[in-house]
Amino acid sequence: MSLLCASPPSSHQFVVISPATTSHNRKFTGGHAIRPRLRMSLDNNNKNNSNSNSSSLLSAVTNLLWGRSLPPGLLVTTVRTAWNSTWQLMMSQLAPSDSTGGYSRPASKFRFSGPPPNGLHLYVGLPCPWAHRTLIVRALKGLEDAVPVSVASPGMDGSWEFKRVGGVDTGQVISPSLDKANGCKTLKEVYKLRRGGYDGRSTVPMLWSKDSKDVICNESYDVIQLFNSGLNGLARNPDLNLSPPELKDKIEEWYQVIYPNVNNGVYRCGFAQSQEAYDRAVNELFYTLDKLEDHLSNSRYLCGDTLTLVDICLFTTLIRFDIAYNVLFKCTKKKLYEYTNLHAYMRDIYQIPKVADTCNFQEIMDGYYKTLFPLNPGGIRPVMPSTSEYEILYRPHGRESLSSTTKPVFVK
Repeated sequence: MSLLCASPPSSHQFVVISPATTSHNRKFTGGHAIRPRLRMSLDNNNKNNSNSNSSSLLSAVTNLLWGRSLPPGLLVTTVRTAWNSTWQLMMSQLAPSDSTGGYSRPASKFRFSGPPPNGLHLYVGLPCPWAHRTLIVRALKGLEDAVPVSVASPGMDGSWEFKRVGGVDTGQVISPSLDKANGCKTLKEVYKLRRGGYDGRSTVPMLWSKDSKDVICNESYDVIQLFNSGLNGLARNPDLNLSPPELKDKIEEWYQVIYPNVNNGVYRCGFAQSQEAYDRAVNELFYTLDKLEDHLSNSRYLCGDTLTLVDICLFTTLIRFDIAYNVLFKCTKKKLYEYTNLHAYMRDIYQIPKVADTCNFQEIMDGYYKTLFPLNPGGIRPVMPSTSEYEILYRPHGRESLSSTTKPVFVK
């Protein structure tokens, strides 16, 4: 998603600290605690007054032109034509399409090959499901110290930028940050630091070498394969293998099903630029979800009793389904919650230690609803579905009964 895959822009210099947070973590003098609130209050009042004045002026003009009736047909037709033309232009940049209007995802520019270099640093964006894969595998393998991470946020133009985002304390849940490796303001600046520069799409995830000052890889599947087996000497959990040799064929078989139809399938629905392309994508998506629902009725994970990389790849789409894709991408035939087995499967993975800490739902929803302007021009973020609240996600999933072993995924 520039979204290049992707948190709302920082609107104030100061962060309001709630009384609970202040008393628990920080001590302020009276002046320091009051002045930020006063400044923010004045800023908000100015914005509200400006919005009110603009709205009043617009209302006065429309009442003068056509009173209380609807706008005239000619105006509606003109605006619709102009908007459709502008929408097509913006979508062509956001989501390149084929001759039928179907979304055509650009190939990753940097693929991993050879032994991993030293000084690796991971760049991610929290709304992006492809970047989310790398965060989960990094956490499960215990690579947090070996591979530090910088978390970018989508800016108003959809490009990735670095900033600390204040707000409610989310505990251990990962949040946006500054660029910890290069001190850049945007991800595009980081890409340009590589030898020979770079002027292409600056996407996440991106694996960077601090030693060679170069992009190592920006293909998510390459990165999670490297994290799974290529850095065991640095991992705190080297014995965990999410791609065991005996399951490699099955993993690849399932990946060829879920990548085009589910992972990329939701984007093919949301970024479709013709009715024909949308119909094709949405039918293939829900046909595949029905197939997965049936398979998971008697198999704990996609490849049996063992959690694998392909489960991680499916999970990062499923966890976003009801909060983003069902609404914004018009994947409306069913909510994930209506799939008994798929939803329980998603909860099973979510409840694995460390996985929930990689799921920042506020940043995910802001990234989709407030940044993808062509799909949501008003930038209004809907309320979180009750089926995606923590209380639901932590309900017992009961999928242990499908395993021949009761051995859990062990995470250090």
